[in-house]
Amino acid sequence: MPSIATIGFFDGVHLGHRYILHELCSIACQDGMGSLVVTFDQHPAVVISDTHIPLITTPQERRQLLYDCGVDAVIMLDFADIRHLTAREFMSLLHTRYQVNILLMGFNHRFGSDRLSAFDDYCREGKQVGVEVRLQDELSSETKVSSTNIRQLLLTGDIINANKLLGQPFIISGNVVHGRAIGREIGFPTANIQTDNPDKIIPPNGVYEAVCHLADKSYRAILNIGNNPTVGGKERTIEAYLLDFEGDLYDQHLALSITRRIREERTFASLTELQQQIALDIQSIRG
Repeated sequence: MPSIATIGFFDGVHLGHRYILHELCSIACQDGMGSLVVTFDQHPAVVISDTHIPLITTPQERRQLLYDCGVDAVIMLDFADIRHLTAREFMSLLHTRYQVNILLMGFNHRFGSDRLSAFDDYCREGKQVGVEVRLQDELSSETKVSSTNIRQLLLTGDIINANKLLGQPFIISGNVVHGRAIGREIGFPTANIQTDNPDKIIPPNGVYEAVCHLADKSYRAILNIGNNPTVGGKERTIEAYLLDFEGDLYDQHLALSITRRIREERTFASLTELQQQIALDIQSIRG
């Protein structure tokens, strides 16, 4: 099926990204085409300059969020495989392999090893291989959002303002693995979550309010990120206690939407004091 596509890394799938994705889907619907997002498994800067960039979303999370925005297809390419292609060569690949007839470019977006600078240059090169290049509508001030700014907010624990720019809660996902079972011992069994990607941003140590999405329903949750100093923990862990949940979560894949930071991680004099504080944390979530 002929498609209209857009290209980008889309880390976080934030409000600015959602603006262009909405436009992409609208044009696709009007013209009777498929909507396609072309993205990459690694951030281009990591491949080009070996720079470490913490991720707002893992590739798996990013793919799901893109589909949640209503696009028909997501193609995730290995950037190392296509980094040497010129803009024309890349558009030719999109046209022949994925039936891309229209390419919607974001403002200030550049691609191709020939480093074209003007929009008209992309239009000219695209025309040579059967791709019409269009420029997205001008962004409003509300949708001029930076993934870099969101990363900084998350790394400082400012979940509320990060979520405002994302347009949805920040997600941590991963498989439930066996831990020390201390939560079960004190009456609050927790799911020990192993994240999908080592480059995933993990907010500062502390206790957070979250929502855990399971197949059957969603549960409010207390999320603890830290070293569990009260019980002499040494490794940093991510543990979630799901309110009103009964059952076994081991080996399941959980996605938690974090809504706010409740407090910093503290060392308590006893497990009894820790129990009392967890009860207060739960009370603050239930309201």
